[in-house]
Amino acid sequence: MTTLKWMNNGYNEGGVAEREFVIKGGKNTVPGIMWTPELLENPTPLVLFGHGGSGHKRSDRSLMLGRRFAAVHQFAVVAIDGPVHGDRAHSRSESEGVDPMEVLADIGVDKAIDDMVEDWCGTLDQVAAMDFIAADQVAYVGLSMGTRFGLPFVAAAGDRLNCAVLGKNALVPADEARLANHPGQRFKKDAPLVHVPVLFHVQWDDELFPRESQFELFDLIGSKDKRLVSYPGPHGRSAPEAVDHWCRFVDRHIGPPVGGR
Repeated sequence: MTTLKWMNNGYNEGGVAEREFVIKGGKNTVPGIMWTPELLENPTPLVLFGHGGSGHKRSDRSLMLGRRFAAVHQFAVVAIDGPVHGDRAHSRSESEGVDPMEVLADIGVDKAIDDMVEDWCGTLDQVAAMDFIAADQVAYVGLSMGTRFGLPFVAAAGDRLNCAVLGKNALVPADEARLANHPGQRFKKDAPLVHVPVLFHVQWDDELFPRESQFELFDLIGSKDKRLVSYPGPHGRSAPEAVDHWCRFVDRHIGPPVGGR
């Protein structure tokens, strides 16, 4: 039986409550974190956040989005560590300093994705059952590695989600040496199965994923309502106005906005 256990009492800061948890009983032990408004008066919409490569559930972007969605939009936010990241880091990364993305390649593309999809589905099951969560108002946000695992999850979750923010990924990487460990073939299978509204973010000067290949991935997404947005800069950059765009998109689909409709 899968269960969620709170790891501590958490703490409150700036109107936001933060608390860590672990989910046990499934194939993998899944470490996660939740941010919520400090005062929960009604069931609140939920944002699931998938972090990028070499990040973790409490990386700077996770913290920024978790606290922003909780404080400004009054949403709950959940992030979990990806495989070989954060509290699931592999010994090679910790003792030898090997890049987690290199360790991830050793697992195998489809196995890593299938395991992470199962982890996300199990997390959604546990969190959506909480009485303060509006289980019919759920979004997924994840770019780069967050799309590597998130696009297949969004396809598997189907109408359990209301929308998704994806991007910074492509059918092929810029470095041909990484092609064998890239999920391009998996994307071709899963992208047409995505039917919720999607905002797809492209960095115009992305050095890791060719622009044209990102466009090709966007074209494969099966959603009738899909929007492509581009901002200048390299892969790792997300301008404040881009983050604003993500948040407005999510708010529009799982709101209501601050102050009501």
